[in-house]
Amino acid sequence: MATTSRQQLHRATTDLGPRGNANANAQLTTGSAQPSAEENWELRHGWEDQYNSEEYLSILSSSFYMYYTDKRHESGGRPKNEDHARPAQEWRMRDRLKTVSAGLMLCLNLGVDPPDVMKTNPTANLECWVDPTAPNSANTKTMELIGKALQTQYETLSIRTRYKQYLDPSVEETRRCCQTLRRNARDERVLFHYNGHGVPSPTPSGEVWFFNRNYTQYIPVSLYDLQMWLAGPCIYVLDVSHAGNVLLNFDRFVTKHEEENGEARARDPNAQIQTYGDNIILASCGAKDTLPTNPDLPADLFTSCLTTPVQISLRCFILDNQLPTDITVKDIERVPGRLQERRTPLGELNWIFTAITDTIAWNVLPRALFRKLFRQDLMVAALFRNYLLADRQMRANNCTPRTQPALPETHNHPLWNAWDYAIEMVLTQLPALLASDDGGPHYEYEHSNFFSEQLTAFEVYLSQGSPEQTAPDQLPIVLQVLLSQVHRLRALILLSRFLDLGPWAVNLALSIGIFPYVLKLLQSAAQELKPVMIFIWARILSVDQSCQTDLLKDNGYTYFLTVLNMHAQIPVGNASEHRAMSAFIIAMFCKDFHQGKVVSESPELFTSCITYLQDADNPLLRQWSCLCISMLWQDYPDAKWTGIRALAHQRLCEMALDPVPEVRAAAIHALNNFLGIPDLTEQVAQIEQSIASTIMTITSDGNSMVRRELLVFFSTFVKRYENKFLVSSYEELINERDRLLRPPFDAATGRVSNLNNTNQVSAYSVFASIWRHLLIMSVDPHPEVAQNAMVITDYVHEKLLTSPLASRTKSIMDEILRLSRKPAISRQPSSSRLSEHAQSPGPTLGPVQRSESYLSLSLKRTASIAAAFKHLTIGGPASTPNPHSSEPGSSENNAPQEPSRLGGPLRSRAPAEWSRPPNEHDQTIQSIQYQQAKAPMTRGFEPRNGADIPTLPLKSGFFDWSIEYFREPQMKPNEPDEPGSGNYNSRLWRRVRNEKTLTMTQPLKALAGASRWDISTGFFNNGSQPMKMTFHQFEEHLAVADDRDSVCIWNWQRSERLNRFSNGNPHGSKISEIRFINEDDQALLMTGSSDGVVKLFRDYESAKNVEMVSSFRGLTDLVPSTKNAGLVFDWQQGQGKLLVAGDVKVIRIWNAATEICTTEIPARSGSCITSLTSDQVAGFIFVGGYGDGAVRVFDQRLRPAQAMVKVWRQHKQWITNVHMQRGGLRELVSGSRNGEIKLWDMRMDNPLRTIPTTKDTMRTLSVHEHAPVFATGSDKHKVNIFNVNGAFLNSIEPYSGFLQGNRSQPISASSFHPHRMMLACSALQDNHVNLFTCQDRRSVIQDA
Repeated sequence: MATTSRQQLHRATTDLGPRGNANANAQLTTGSAQPSAEENWELRHGWEDQYNSEEYLSILSSSFYMYYTDKRHESGGRPKNEDHARPAQEWRMRDRLKTVSAGLMLCLNLGVDPPDVMKTNPTANLECWVDPTAPNSANTKTMELIGKALQTQYETLSIRTRYKQYLDPSVEETRRCCQTLRRNARDERVLFHYNGHGVPSPTPSGEVWFFNRNYTQYIPVSLYDLQMWLAGPCIYVLDVSHAGNVLLNFDRFVTKHEEENGEARARDPNAQIQTYGDNIILASCGAKDTLPTNPDLPADLFTSCLTTPVQISLRCFILDNQLPTDITVKDIERVPGRLQERRTPLGELNWIFTAITDTIAWNVLPRALFRKLFRQDLMVAALFRNYLLADRQMRANNCTPRTQPALPETHNHPLWNAWDYAIEMVLTQLPALLASDDGGPHYEYEHSNFFSEQLTAFEVYLSQGSPEQTAPDQLPIVLQVLLSQVHRLRALILLSRFLDLGPWAVNLALSIGIFPYVLKLLQSAAQELKPVMIFIWARILSVDQSCQTDLLKDNGYTYFLTVLNMHAQIPVGNASEHRAMSAFIIAMFCKDFHQGKVVSESPELFTSCITYLQDADNPLLRQWSCLCISMLWQDYPDAKWTGIRALAHQRLCEMALDPVPEVRAAAIHALNNFLGIPDLTEQVAQIEQSIASTIMTITSDGNSMVRRELLVFFSTFVKRYENKFLVSSYEELINERDRLLRPPFDAATGRVSNLNNTNQVSAYSVFASIWRHLLIMSVDPHPEVAQNAMVITDYVHEKLLTSPLASRTKSIMDEILRLSRKPAISRQPSSSRLSEHAQSPGPTLGPVQRSESYLSLSLKRTASIAAAFKHLTIGGPASTPNPHSSEPGSSENNAPQEPSRLGGPLRSRAPAEWSRPPNEHDQTIQSIQYQQAKAPMTRGFEPRNGADIPTLPLKSGFFDWSIEYFREPQMKPNEPDEPGSGNYNSRLWRRVRNEKTLTMTQPLKALAGASRWDISTGFFNNGSQPMKMTFHQFEEHLAVADDRDSVCIWNWQRSERLNRFSNGNPHGSKISEIRFINEDDQALLMTGSSDGVVKLFRDYESAKNVEMVSSFRGLTDLVPSTKNAGLVFDWQQGQGKLLVAGDVKVIRIWNAATEICTTEIPARSGSCITSLTSDQVAGFIFVGGYGDGAVRVFDQRLRPAQAMVKVWRQHKQWITNVHMQRGGLRELVSGSRNGEIKLWDMRMDNPLRTIPTTKDTMRTLSVHEHAPVFATGSDKHKVNIFNVNGAFLNSIEPYSGFLQGNRSQPISASSFHPHRMMLACSALQDNHVNLFTCQDRRSVIQDA
């Protein structure tokens, strides 16, 4: 994303200064990067002062980063699988139930014991905390007191449930009661509480007992009948001995009812039937258990635990523990406070109990069961929380409660110790509290530290990072803490840190029930809560969009609209980031939610978002301001008109040039959603066409995600103005046919003609320009961009073939197909004419080689289309620059001014062949065994099914991809930066390995200039003709590009080929440059092709994992060719810049961080640029070698027109290579095709030294990055090695295969290892690569 920090590298120490052999080891040991004092004067170009400055070197090292490793490159700008975006489980209780009716059946028959019960003496007497044996209490009145007390206890659990007491009911009363309960509840849940202490225990068949009308008999009621009366859903609370018998038989009778329902449906499909499912049973004991009769405990211990858990806990604790005070069970009733008041002792105990039981259930129960029992129904949740206590207390009294559904054991959970401690803290303070109430000294109650300690435990959990995504035990407690103002802010901060762990954490928090609390907090006016609330809601909405309706209900969305207001104050340092999150929240609120758009739309919101577009410090805010506008006016015309009045579309067009690719893509996304105002008036059409023409320049953007988003805009625009594009495509077909009949390049005259018909209907229109851009993008180097562009062009051509112009279109297409199959030789100029034309100051147009047409249906596209429309203009005719133009700084016509200004001699007219590439007439052997390698694709790319009918508009995944930013951890460091992580350890290992390589090779660099380089250390068959080679600085990798489009990766140490893949070049082009980037860490491979395309690959050494990271047209005006210079580039790791030039009149500087061309510097010559080199430390100075022999020095810090600061013309022929060392003395070496080598100092007008190396044509020139040596390869199969003083060291001839004994073929490629004393070379018409070193074999083996 836009705010993701780029991973920082440690710059290799040899990149910062030269090394002397005397103190090299000392410098490496100390890590010093500055050269020795004795050698400062030897640094070229006057740079010794800079490189001796520790402050300057520190600044350079601090800005040394990895590039093309951001999320947009890792993911390909494509959203993850929907499974990652959607909640893993539905946290909302869609089938939420309520317990609306409750029947309290008390079968006590006071004074008469049932026949099967033998009571102890003394025995338990209390029923609902009422003693029926108390004197002066009539049975009737006592029963009423017990019934009323039971109802009161239940009302503390659920006040909205309608309760009905049935005191010693008869069978008939029970039947009527149950039927009434079900009739009143309808489909909701019914509570059936059965206290059978005065009747026999349930029978083994599950029958329960009631009375006859006169209370003279006990009447059994079958469980079958009871189920029929109550139906379902129902919750049974059975407080009776042997209650387990009911559980054992319950499902058997439910099954019988269901079978009867099935039979009834079979007889009558419309029959009304009752449901008997979704029942819950809480039984006080097992089938053979008898209820406890401890006189210190109530007789209805089970009911007491379910309805008065705090009171029974206090009693049991006093009975089980000897307290140092004289507190008795009678004092329990005097504990101060109310259950509903959390700041009182009794209320705090109830609060702690709720938190503990919730947490125990959360940690022990399966998630689905927890949600059903603890989040579906308030009554059920309260009963099951209290049941956990009942399970503990009943087991302590030799009873084992049972439930349906069955629960795991919870009575021995460690959190019960915390509950006992909380009770003890209250009872310890109870004497002082009672004395204070009785008029004694005032005592201030000391609140429990339970919640603060649990928050601390939660904080410890968060500090560990939860690598295995384990749920924290304290999450339900955090939920309870939100109810307290004392701990609320801390709890919210910890909760936000937890949600930051990812969607799994958000799902856990939502499933535990956090949502109602954070929704309610939106009504809070507390300023200190705003930052954390914004963060929490951003995380929630990133996972679940369904919260839109919740934000609308209570106007919760206004909370974030207020934050978005420009004048709102946010009590946090990074206010921009929180505004970005607020913009995201409003965008999600409006996404596919019309009501959200209606209530959010306002001029103030547009004004705020437009203002935030100017926030240069926070690209995330700019991005989400664009996307907020995008979602607001998508399919909402009123918002679009509001945006028009605020000039939002104009500001968004300006953002299309933003330095951050995500912001550019967001701006295009917003402009795409702007299209489509239903009333297409002239004003609307003018605005939309103006937008399209403005953002058309983005077609050359270096980021594929931006180009894909632009194609989505184009597809919407094409769909909206379909008829216009039908005309444009038809007229372009005519132009294509005319180009094939009369090529734009006249071989006889060498002139470039313009064949565009200015009388056409669509001539100079925005529709024709967009159509031509679509044709160009259909051959984009990025496979997905090209595929999407093809969908648009195929759609238009399909429509064209079904339009009234179908017959004419078909005939033109047939003619194009026929002409494109003709031999292309007749339409090509001669090579000499092409070379002369390449030298001319006019445009570098070569022959438009087209073996096949780019046009669709069955016709294949080729890269020649990129050259055919290279001079597109918007709203005007296509223009060709005047060959005799004399614009300042853009033409060699200004050359006479250069000698007087820069002190160089005038160039005399030279033979034409001097300015031609040395390999112009090479003929490589086309092996019939050559196998086309597989071209790596981008991550997640899916080829289009040719049978699919193209449909418009295209769908954008950018918004969903942008949402993922808020699903990813932002509070913790990236894994590679976190000590102990796998990536961190790997990076640390690589750093040690790199330093070891530098230490090992440093002493050898001084010896290299005086040693022979004739020891062969490697020889392997590449399988194809090597043309370009480059070594990795630290890995044992050698990348070899052949004469077609294949790249081979070799382990030179083992002579083993690791991988071979295709660069995907179009026909007629080749790889002209190859380079490793990010070498200090995980390197990427960068290739440049003669068609102007730059590509980057990750995992290049793995045939299974190799992927294309990025691809773009570094030069848009190149014609694919295997001759001339093609594309040349130089990569600056320290600056993150790519310098690109070649057969064009400009040098383009691409910024890898922004992925746009930041500068175009005039080449100041009509000749092509053959090579580029630059200062790899500071990165401001670069040097170009030209086809006419000139060498020019440029300074990026100056304005483009004045960037050229030096020109040398001492070379008279084609510059084979120019190279500036990245280490050592920064020698600047240039060599021309006649074998003349010159060493330069930028402060001087003449070369420091001229070294003639060969009388033959020099094919290659390689300079060691740190050692004072260079090698030249000639066309006589020789590689000559010299030191920079001009001393000839030795000459070597690459070995050939057994059947390829021709020892006179030219050298095709050579390359030095950046650090090791190793040279790789190869010869033409030979597939072998040879490795030579100046070390003896023993040292090579020792190094290995």
